[in-house]
Amino acid sequence: MKSNEWLHGFRHSSPYINAHRGRTVVLTIPGDAIEHGNFINIIHDIALLSSLGVRLVVAFGARPQIQARLDSAGAESRFDRGLRITPEQHLPMVMEAIGGLRAYLESQLSMGLVNSPMHNARIRVSSGNFVTARPVGVLDGVDFGYTGRVRRIDASGIEKLLELGHIVILPPMGYSPTGDSFNLSYEDVGSQVAAAVQAEKLMVFIDDQGLLEEDGSLIRELSVRQASERLAAGTVTGHDADLLKAACDACVKGVRRAHIISYEEDGALLGELFTLDGSGTLVSGDNYEKIRQARVEDLGGILELIQPLEEQGILVRRSREMLETEIDRFVVVERDGTIVGCAALYPYPEEGAGELSCFAVDPSYRRAGRGDELLAMIEKLARGQGIQKLFVLTTQTEHWFRERGFLPSSVQSLPGPKLAAYNSQRNSKVFCKPL
Repeated sequence: MKSNEWLHGFRHSSPYINAHRGRTVVLTIPGDAIEHGNFINIIHDIALLSSLGVRLVVAFGARPQIQARLDSAGAESRFDRGLRITPEQHLPMVMEAIGGLRAYLESQLSMGLVNSPMHNARIRVSSGNFVTARPVGVLDGVDFGYTGRVRRIDASGIEKLLELGHIVILPPMGYSPTGDSFNLSYEDVGSQVAAAVQAEKLMVFIDDQGLLEEDGSLIRELSVRQASERLAAGTVTGHDADLLKAACDACVKGVRRAHIISYEEDGALLGELFTLDGSGTLVSGDNYEKIRQARVEDLGGILELIQPLEEQGILVRRSREMLETEIDRFVVVERDGTIVGCAALYPYPEEGAGELSCFAVDPSYRRAGRGDELLAMIEKLARGQGIQKLFVLTTQTEHWFRERGFLPSSVQSLPGPKLAAYNSQRNSKVFCKPL
């Protein structure tokens, strides 16, 4: 890295730092991640998030640690429906493995060595009986013993600790009013607590970069509906399916976004939170990318988007002052707080015509239908204003518009005011589309 490259990234992370400060993020970490060599980096990233004011809850798993403890005792472990069956004689060993792991996490988050990322962190870690559980019971004749499911989360108790700046650690254990302890799936705990405290995000760690397509490519985004369709079709199976179900369940219950990221990739957590496209798979209950009417505060984003196109001669230059006076004519595509597309509609009511102008999509987000969505929004606005035809002037995108129903037209067909202002030196071609 060049000596000043870090500076650019650090500056551009400030909007995300501001967006996450004071927000609650739940981390769901499997036992395999805790045994992985990259886990110390995850600990350092947790410390960094805490120092930036992010309120953190860590729900951890212990499946390999429980298995190792049972194996050392010569106890046979059985699974059904993806859950470990926990007979009464196994429960003390399960509790021992989980308790040891919780102590280990607390010790790692208590480090403060000089010349390390943890120096002067002074993290306060809390845990407790925040999860009330119930037994799974007997399913199809299989008695799951002391394996349970989350029944209730003490959200107010967790909130009080978060307000004090503590990181709350939740083991895969729950307790009943009768005093029984139950072995829980960590993904169930993470999903349920994220919903109970209305977390901003649920971060789910897996070994892969995220969820993958059959060809091995990363699935960047899924809505809950799309995720549910994949689960129903059986394209996501095994433990990945359990994690995806937990992510969907959290989103349905009010968590804005769930992120499935790698515990093997150094910095995946920070990359997912502090960069525009993240590092893993995003699952969202609502559309975190939206098209809306532009506002004055969007001026900077619009200028940044159109300036390269103006320099290439694709768009006519517009001053900030001109944009500010015409901002009510613009619609924008906002992606996670960043403007990645824009378009403007200039009506000529006497001619029943409207001009589609300043049409731009960030190069990184083209070929994903955003241009079509912008065009559809402009057409909808035009019809609402009684406009009967839409026209556009272009020098380099003729075929894109022709493929979408725009027909070649003459300069003389332009509305009077537009014809008078036509720049013959640019020699823009005119295309019209009846609405």
